[in-house]
Amino acid sequence: MISRSLGPEFGGAVGLCFYLGTTFAGAMYILGTIEILLTYISPNAAIFPIEQDDPQAMLNNMRIYGTCIIAMMAIVVFVGVKYVNKLALVFLACVILSIMAIYAGVIKSAFDPPDFPMCLLGNRVLAKRNLEICAKYISNNTINEALWNKFCITTNESTTCDPYFMANNITEIQGIPGVASGVLLDNLWSAYSQKGSIIERNQTSSVAGEGQKTYSQHYVLTDIMTYFTMLVGIYFPSVTGIMAGSNRSGDLKDAQKSIPFGTILAIATTSFIYLSCVVLFGACIEGALLRDKFGEAVSGQLVIGTLAWPSPWVIVIGSFFSTCGAGLQSLTGAPRLLQAIARDGIVPFLQVFGHGKANGEPTWALLLTAGICEIGILIASLDSVAPILSMFFLMCYMFVNLACALQTLLRTPNWRPRFKYYHWTLSFVGMSLCLALMFICSWYYALVAMLIAGCIYKYIEYRGAEKEWGDGIRGLSLNAARYALLRVEHGATHTKNWRPQILVLVNLDSEQNVKHPRLLSLTTQLKAGKGLTIVGSVLQGTFLDKHVEAQKGEENIKALMTTEKTKGFCQLVVSPSVRDGISHLIQSAGLGAMKHNTVLMAWPHSWKQPTDPYSWKTFVDTVRDATSAQQALLVAKNIDSFPTSQERFADGNIDIWWIVHDGGMLMLLPFLLRQHKVWRKCRMRIFTVAQMDDNSIQMKKDLQMFLYHLRLDAEVEVVEMFENDISAFTYEKTLMMEQRSQMLKQMQLSKNEREREAQIIHDRNTASHSTVAAKSSAAPEKIQMTWTKEKLIAEKHKVKDLNAAGYRDIFNMKPEWESLNQSNVRRMHTAVKLNEVVLNRSQNAQLVLLNMPGPPKNKQGDENYMEFLEVLTEGLNKVLLVRGGGREVITIYS
Repeated sequence: MISRSLGPEFGGAVGLCFYLGTTFAGAMYILGTIEILLTYISPNAAIFPIEQDDPQAMLNNMRIYGTCIIAMMAIVVFVGVKYVNKLALVFLACVILSIMAIYAGVIKSAFDPPDFPMCLLGNRVLAKRNLEICAKYISNNTINEALWNKFCITTNESTTCDPYFMANNITEIQGIPGVASGVLLDNLWSAYSQKGSIIERNQTSSVAGEGQKTYSQHYVLTDIMTYFTMLVGIYFPSVTGIMAGSNRSGDLKDAQKSIPFGTILAIATTSFIYLSCVVLFGACIEGALLRDKFGEAVSGQLVIGTLAWPSPWVIVIGSFFSTCGAGLQSLTGAPRLLQAIARDGIVPFLQVFGHGKANGEPTWALLLTAGICEIGILIASLDSVAPILSMFFLMCYMFVNLACALQTLLRTPNWRPRFKYYHWTLSFVGMSLCLALMFICSWYYALVAMLIAGCIYKYIEYRGAEKEWGDGIRGLSLNAARYALLRVEHGATHTKNWRPQILVLVNLDSEQNVKHPRLLSLTTQLKAGKGLTIVGSVLQGTFLDKHVEAQKGEENIKALMTTEKTKGFCQLVVSPSVRDGISHLIQSAGLGAMKHNTVLMAWPHSWKQPTDPYSWKTFVDTVRDATSAQQALLVAKNIDSFPTSQERFADGNIDIWWIVHDGGMLMLLPFLLRQHKVWRKCRMRIFTVAQMDDNSIQMKKDLQMFLYHLRLDAEVEVVEMFENDISAFTYEKTLMMEQRSQMLKQMQLSKNEREREAQIIHDRNTASHSTVAAKSSAAPEKIQMTWTKEKLIAEKHKVKDLNAAGYRDIFNMKPEWESLNQSNVRRMHTAVKLNEVVLNRSQNAQLVLLNMPGPPKNKQGDENYMEFLEVLTEGLNKVLLVRGGGREVITIYS
C-alpha cells in the first residue's frame, strides 16, 4: 500500500521496517512465554538457578529456552500453516476465558476479597522470602528470629540493628482489598521511581530514617527506572495488531466493507478491555503491590491470577497460550511479508527470499525471520525488546497516515475512499502522534529506526527501483514545482543572480543518434549537474510522418544524457525546416521563469563543403535569433576534441582573450568549468589587448585589481597591437580600449557611487524586451556599461573628440560584412593579426575562449562573416566562442 502511494523507495524502506517490527514482536512473545513458564508454571525447570542477587540467571534461561522454542515454532510453520490456523481458535478461546475470569474475580472481590497479605516495615514493602510471620515479636514477647536476623547483626559483645528497623513497626495489609475498598483514589496518581529504589506505601505512616544500604536487599526494589514515556514504549506493543485486517484483505469476501468495520470494532473492543482492566486493577489492588514487578512481596505469586475467579491457573494457562499463539502468528506473517517485498523486486538483494516451496510457502524467508528473531531472544530483556518493535510499528503507521493524507491533499483521481467519515486531518493527527510517540518512547531508538529506514531508502534509490506505480511523491513534486515556478515568475531576476541556463542544440544523424555527444559532456562540466539544462534538436519533416523517428531520437538523447550524467530535459521538435525548428526552440523552450538564457551549439565544420553550400545560413540565423532573444551564445569549435567527463587534465591553461567587454561571460565560464574535476587543475589566463600608446602597465594593474574584487584567481597578460589591426573587431555595441580602462578604474569610486551604478545596471538589465524592440533601428543602441549616466555621456564626447585622430565613434559604427571593399579587407586583416597573436600565446592551451562578434545585418555578408570566424580561430584545437546576451553581467558590486 505504501509502495503504491508514496513510491517504491518509501514502500521498501517502511515495509522492511514493518517486517523487522513483526519479527521482533515474535521474539517478545516468545520471551513472554518463557517468563510465564519459568516463573509461574514450572520454576524448577530453570537451567540456571534463579536467585535474587543474580538477575542474569533469568536472562540466560530465556536465551536457552527461547532458542529451543524458536526452532520448534519454525518447524511447525514450515510443516504447514494450516496447523497454526487451527490452533488460533484454541488460543482465542484461552484469551476470552482469561478475560472473563478477571471480570468475575473483580465482581467477587466486592463482597469476598481474597486473602492476599503483604508485609510492611514502616511504609516500606518487605520481600516475603523465608518470612512466614509478619511481626517483630511472636507471642510472649519472643522475637521473630527470621525477621531480626535480616536487620540485626549479633557479635560476642553486642547486637547492632538497622535504625529504620528499630524505629518502625511491622504491619500486615491485604494486597487485594477488593473493588469496594476505595483504594482507587490512592492509585489515581503516578508514583515513578529510580532504579533500585525501595517500593513504599505512602498511605502508611513511618518514622523518618534512611536506614543502612546493607539491608536494602530485604525490601522490594524496582529493577528499572520508571517514567511515563518508558511505560508507553512497553505498553504500545499490546496494540500493534491494527493492521491485521489489512494484511489479510485477500481472504475477505468484501474487504472495502469488512476492514473499516472490523478494525474499528476491534479497536473499540480491545480499548475497552485494556482501559477497564487498568481501572479495575487500580480499584482492587494496592498500589505498592502493583509496582512490585515480580511479586516478591507475595512470595512470587501471580497477582492477577489471585484476583481472577475461579482459579489462578486460568490466567496462567491463558497467558501462556496467548503469548505462544502470538509468537506463532508473528513467525507465520513476517516471512510472508518479506516474501511479498522480495517479489515486488524493489530491493535487489532480497530477491532470493521471494522463492519457497511449490505451494508458495516462504521457506527462505522463514529461515531469515527465525535468525532475526533469535537476535531478539539473545537480547533476552522484554523491556529492551519492546521499544525496538514499537519504533518499527510506529514508523509503519506514520507512513500509512502520511500516504492517506497526501493522496487526499493532492486530490489523486484514483484515491476514492469508501469510508465516508474519513478526513485528511485525522491522518495528519495520526501521523503527528506516531512521530511524537517515537521520540517520547525512546529518542535514540527512534533515530536508529529512521537511520535504518533511510539507508534502505537510499539503497533502493541507488540500485534503481524499476517499479512505477504512480506514487504520490511525484504528485507532491509537481505541486511543489508549480508553486515554485509561480513564485519565481513574479519579479525580475537581479543581474547578480544570473547564471547560465543552457539550451543545447544537437544534430541527429540518419539513425537518430546524436552527432556530437561531447556537447553534452561540455554541458555537464559547465553545469556540474546543477541548474537548468534543455537538450533540444530539430527533425525535418511533418509530425504525422516523423513521430516514430522523433520518439526514437528523444529516447537516444535521453540515453546519452544518462550516460553523460547530464541532468536536464529533452525537447525534440519536428518542423518543415531546421531553421524554423531552431527558432521555435529558442523562443519556446522551458516554462515560465525556468527558461534558458544561453544557447550552446557546435561550429558547422561542413559549411565549406560543396554538397551543402548553404549550411552556414542556418548557423548565422541561429546567432541572430539568440541575439534577438537577448540570450548568450556559446559556439564550441572542434567539439569532438573536447574532453569527456571521465578524462582529467593534470595541468594546462584555460586562456581567455578579453578583446571586448560583453558583461563578463568570459570571466564566468572558466570559473564554472574549473568547478568540475576535468578542468580543476587547469590555470586561468586572461589576455587583454592594448594599443601601442596605452599605459599597458597600469591596465594590467587595474585588471588584476578587478579580478581580485571578483574573487577570481587568474594570471593577467596585456598584449599590445596596432589600432589598425584590431579596430574592425569593435564595430558593435562594445567597449573600446579607453572605455574598458575606465571600467577597470571604477573600483576607485566611493561606496555611494558604486551602489548607484549597480542600481543603474540592474534597472537597465531588467527592462522589458518590448521596450528594446520598440526602439528605432537607426537610433544608437545602449552599451552595457558599468558606470553612471554622467560618465557615459563624458565617454561619448571623449570618443567623438578622438575621431579626428583616426578613431570611429563606437555608437555610430555599423557592420559592413557584405561590402567587397577596403572595409572587408580590413576585417580579414584584423582576423589574421588576432589569430597570429592568439596562436603565439595559446596554441597549447587546453581551451581558448574568444569574444564572438555579431553577424551582419545584411544577410548578403553571411559568408564573409563565416570566413572571418574561420580565420580568427584557425589553428586552435579547442575553442569556445562567446557572445553575451546583454542581460548577464559580472561586476564588483554583485
